[in-house]
Amino acid sequence: MAHQRVTEVAPHHPWSIDYKWIALSNTTLGVLMAALNQTSLIIALPAIFRGIAVDPLAPGQTGLLLWVLLGFNIATTVFLVTFGRLSDSKGRVRLYNLGFLVFTVGSILLSLTPGKGLTGEGELIAFRFIQGLGGAFLFANSSAILTDAFPVNQRGFALGLNQLAAVGGSVVGLVVGGILATIHWRWVFLINVPFGIFGTVWAYVALREMPGPRPPLEIDWVGNLTFGLGLLAVLLALTYSILPWGGHVTGWHNPFVIGALAAGIALLLAFVLVEGRVRDPLMDLRLFRTWAFTAGNIAGMFAAVARGGLSFMLVIWLQGIWLPLHGVPFAATPLKAGIDLLPQMAGFVAAGPISGKLSDRYGARWFGFAGMALSALGFYELGSLPVHFHYWTFAWWLFLVGAGQGLFASPNTAAIMNSVPPRYRGVASGMRSTFMNAGMMLSMGLFFTLLISTLAVGLPSALMQGLTQAGLPAADAARIAHLPPIASLFAALLGYNPMRALLGPAVLARLSPARVAALTSIGFFPNLISRPFMAALHTVFVFSAIISLVAAVLSALRGRAYAWETENRTDSHAGERP
Repeated sequence: MAHQRVTEVAPHHPWSIDYKWIALSNTTLGVLMAALNQTSLIIALPAIFRGIAVDPLAPGQTGLLLWVLLGFNIATTVFLVTFGRLSDSKGRVRLYNLGFLVFTVGSILLSLTPGKGLTGEGELIAFRFIQGLGGAFLFANSSAILTDAFPVNQRGFALGLNQLAAVGGSVVGLVVGGILATIHWRWVFLINVPFGIFGTVWAYVALREMPGPRPPLEIDWVGNLTFGLGLLAVLLALTYSILPWGGHVTGWHNPFVIGALAAGIALLLAFVLVEGRVRDPLMDLRLFRTWAFTAGNIAGMFAAVARGGLSFMLVIWLQGIWLPLHGVPFAATPLKAGIDLLPQMAGFVAAGPISGKLSDRYGARWFGFAGMALSALGFYELGSLPVHFHYWTFAWWLFLVGAGQGLFASPNTAAIMNSVPPRYRGVASGMRSTFMNAGMMLSMGLFFTLLISTLAVGLPSALMQGLTQAGLPAADAARIAHLPPIASLFAALLGYNPMRALLGPAVLARLSPARVAALTSIGFFPNLISRPFMAALHTVFVFSAIISLVAAVLSALRGRAYAWETENRTDSHAGERP
């Protein structure tokens, strides 16, 4: 057999039995660390802001709050393709090691954040960007290193385990963040340091570069600038679209958002034109001539759009309505919400590795279709739940969403990575991650736009009626009722009592203690907004179900299984351009 022959001639070839498991365990550690970091921050934000003496719900703070939340994702997404292209020429393992180191340095800086107030918040954002650069090196190279290390008939299983760490880490991070925040907010970042140091040393000692020539690198400055700035502009537009502007509940009327989106699209179109004309392009667009590569990336992006804002929606739902209605104090809801979301990870654990292993034999086509169809069913049923749902019904549908994602993720990734020549695996991995991360950022903008726009229809009247019936003066009730819905959503997301945040200390000081107790009781706010919020949430989840079905159809249309090594059997093909 071809793989056996290579192993006998070169005992240290990456397909040797010992090495491939070393590569899998190390890259899985890197992905797990980065995924834990992203979601643990969501739950720990109240403790972090208390630690740097910032009120995240104060006027003018919402934009900075978004940067703390999303700065890591933006930095990672913008540099994925550039770092992937660089790694193809300079060495994937070398730059992967660098990613571990940079991520660890960023974690150390975050744990040492010295400033308070706006200075401390600015430092957090800057250090999160450094972490994001490290994350870009890790994400751009982990799939490529695994593809190098495993033969074609085992890659789906290996990538399935690797992606299990990514999804599992993002869910477990919600619990870990809640636990660490109760100890000290700096531990949320400090916990990454020992794992980062260990991973850096281990990767340096144990991982090896793929044998064979590497393509020379002539930096495509125009391509790098048009792609990086274009993607950055689009991501900034999506980020600020969540914030209210003028008299509008979202930012889609903001000239900055419209201008950034238009400029970003124009730059990305210019990038496509440039890449077909330069000698050594950042992104060889001929990779997209392979339908398996194109269909896999587009299906992956739609899958990311369907699920990207899911954690935020579920956390807001649980923390803002369901848990308080069941007697859980607002301060305790972040940790409890993280625990209640574990069925999603259980579904991914149950389906991910199995589908990856089976897809190695039967191809990704129908596993991807079944996974996204199952996710669509789970999304729709979640959106159909009543306000007072039974937890185990919720857990079942959440489990199905996770199982569907598990069925889809590893076969789709393996299909993408199998479809490119070995010399382009770094940039292909970066492109795959860029499609996925861009889809998740687009999901955030779309989810919040749909949620806020739907809330804006029914929430003001519900607030006005409920507040005046509770004895609040009409002027104060009208002011609160017409505040942008994003204020209520972020209060719920952060585990604050939303009514205390909305009323403010001046109004609370004018009310009797009995009236204050009634208005700020655990159940008042959830009962007040439950009907308009559930209507908005139904809209969001129906949208996710539709997008999931689109991803399912794209997966079904990807065609037969395709692997570069199988289609191009001689070694001389390995260095050819697509």
